[in-house]
Amino acid sequence: MTNAFVMLDPMPTTSPAPRSRRERPAKPALTYEGIVATSVRLMEAEGLQRVTMRRLAQELDTGPASLYVYVANTAELHAAILEVLLGAVDLAPASATAGADWRDRLATVLNSYTQVLFEHPSLAQSALVARPSGPNYLALVEALLALLHEGEVPDAQAAWGVDVLLQVATATAAEQSTRDRSDTEAENRALVRALREVSADTHPRIAALGPQLLSGPPEARLAWVFRAVTNGAKVTPTPSDPA
Repeated sequence: MTNAFVMLDPMPTTSPAPRSRRERPAKPALTYEGIVATSVRLMEAEGLQRVTMRRLAQELDTGPASLYVYVANTAELHAAILEVLLGAVDLAPASATAGADWRDRLATVLNSYTQVLFEHPSLAQSALVARPSGPNYLALVEALLALLHEGEVPDAQAAWGVDVLLQVATATAAEQSTRDRSDTEAENRALVRALREVSADTHPRIAALGPQLLSGPPEARLAWVFRAVTNGAKVTPTPSDPA
């Protein structure tokens, strides 16, 4: 009698080929240019305050320590972002063939620089301490110095004057970026009211100049400041020069 229970050989099994836990293309190698480009995109998407070494490392799928090979710290990273954005500054008015008065052309270049910072409010504050040193920054400084030279501003005074002009433009943009529009309007109304109600007995000069203290649109006042600084630089010798 045959056994009804026939033992069959089990079907051969094959183990699946081992798979990598990281099934994706190899990461591109880190480069300074790539780090800065990613930082600019991150700033535009999330704001400059989010552009930290840790957040950037996360975006690049690497460790923060890897970034320090290319960028020393966050301040240097922000300066690199500013350098990229300075490429948008219009330097065409600096050309000697531009035709207009050199002071007006200088103000136009500085207005373009200020506008770049206005478009990136968070960067404006960083620009007060950031020290870019790339080709875009050097081109801006060269353009301003060329205009001061065209206006016959002595070299030593031009060297100091260009620093003040950039400080004024940067501080203007930084101040604008830190103030909420509604708060600014309320503050302006309060100041106008105070100037109108001041007593001529206690504040005679304010009473006399009240309307002029806040007169003129912001762009006109800024252009006047640029011209005032430029005129002052032309006639004010530096301490190292004989008076």
